[in-house]
Amino acid sequence: MFYNSTRNSNVKVSSAEAITQGISVEGGLFVPESIPVLTLDEIKNVGSMSYADRAAFVFSRFLTDFTDAEIHYCTDNAYSTKNFETESIAELAHLFDGTYMLELWHGPTCAFKDMALQILPYFLTTSAKKINLDKKIVILVATSGDTGKAALEGFRDVEGTSILVFYPEDGVSPMQKRQMKTQEGGNVGVCAIKGNFDDCQNGVKAIFTDNEVKEALEAKGMMFSSANSINWGRLVPQIVYYISAYAELVKDEEIELGEKINIVVPTGNFGNILAAYYAKHMGVPVNKLICASNINNVLTDFINTGVYDRNRKFFATVSPSMDILISSNLERLLYLMTDGNDALIREWFGKLASEGRYEVSDDVKAKLREEFCAGFCDDEQTKSAISAVYEKYSYTCDTHTAVAVKVYNDYKEATGDTTKTVIASTASPYKFSAAVLEAIEGAKSDIEEYDMVEKLAELSKLPVPEALAGLRTKPERFSDVIEKSEQKAYVLGKLNV
Repeated sequence: MFYNSTRNSNVKVSSAEAITQGISVEGGLFVPESIPVLTLDEIKNVGSMSYADRAAFVFSRFLTDFTDAEIHYCTDNAYSTKNFETESIAELAHLFDGTYMLELWHGPTCAFKDMALQILPYFLTTSAKKINLDKKIVILVATSGDTGKAALEGFRDVEGTSILVFYPEDGVSPMQKRQMKTQEGGNVGVCAIKGNFDDCQNGVKAIFTDNEVKEALEAKGMMFSSANSINWGRLVPQIVYYISAYAELVKDEEIELGEKINIVVPTGNFGNILAAYYAKHMGVPVNKLICASNINNVLTDFINTGVYDRNRKFFATVSPSMDILISSNLERLLYLMTDGNDALIREWFGKLASEGRYEVSDDVKAKLREEFCAGFCDDEQTKSAISAVYEKYSYTCDTHTAVAVKVYNDYKEATGDTTKTVIASTASPYKFSAAVLEAIEGAKSDIEEYDMVEKLAELSKLPVPEALAGLRTKPERFSDVIEKSEQKAYVLGKLNV
């Protein structure tokens, strides 16, 4: 299995090269040259495996330059109870009326990003050895809240690496900010940007493709790589949990083998739902992929109209990890839907960079409507969804998962579709205690953040994850705040380049 670039189909690299580079030299994203297909029996057999073995089975189809021993080294170290608080790694909770919550937040940072970022350091260091790379790998990360902490935790003190994380100063929750500012490790760095997530992400992408910076790093024996979902090593682990969830439903006799399901994903950068798209095209029987957005509804508009337009007001919401107007992984989807037409991708994303807008062709619009449905909701609707689920089912969900619940309920009411449905639950409610507590109690609370956590624990009956409880007394290590224009200079300064 080789990998092409979305902006140059002639690029052809191994998975080890794709993972270490993170992004192609001309700015394109790496995609597998084909999508491996699983039979229904193979999917059924996944249900009898441990999660680590399920992951190894899927990875063997994509990472064909890795040996079985190398793959199992990665999966056995990443997916174990030393990293996750539940043996099944990804819990599947039966919520209501044929609806299931795929709980992806039982890892060390209490967000779905752990599912990929616990294994990415193993992928990256194994890949570097495979291609005889003797450079220090510098991980640059832009985060809207969850990726940053998960990446910091995954790469903490990993030999031969250093990591710098940038987050929007006022665009993450207090708990997310505290998680990053208290991060331990000798090879980690954290900095806030005066701007939004798109500013952070644009800055990181610009640094990645800056030849002057790359040459300076080369002279110092260093190279960049990414822990954002632009890196294929971040995206491929996310495919696993959708295949795993389907196999689990079959094993538990909740569905028949071959029965279609819907998948609902709250997403901003499009990676998490793109992984579900890959799972579908690998053979998981999926009826509809439902894309759920908050009031920053650029993806909803795009799926419904075929026009991507980031020229709009940006909103800071109670679901901050989705406060994104430039959805990087959409580029991979459009490359697939245009049968690898790199010229069209360069045209569309060139327009996005220069004009902030592009419109896809009619055939791609038809493919989008066939594969996806999309909806969005505002903060008040998000809080109402939290309250309704709590009151009716005694289940507490976070603000991002609540967006998915609201959008799914709207979809179900509009279509009458009763297909059994998996909702990706992306974070622990404790990461957004203020908003969740307000939704449940019906009024804002002025108590301190950790008192909110304790109050939420009383109401939800959910144990507070140790990873969050322990933050209360940890000292803050990082306090840097810079203008977005200073990002390049900051990176060079931190690396002594």
